[in-house]
Amino acid sequence: MNVATTRTALQVDDYLDLLNLAVKVGDLKWQKEIKSRLQYILCLQTR
Repeated sequence: MNVATTRTALQVDDYLDLLNLAVKVGDLKWQKEIKSRLQYILCLQTR
């Protein structure tokens, strides 16, 4: 695994942790923002 892949994997894990927290506290706006960011990261990976 190269550095960029490792960094992206850490970012995704971090965002998933934040998403779990947002779900637990019931913050729908925050959930939407996190999902949007995850989608952006996915788009960058598929280039």
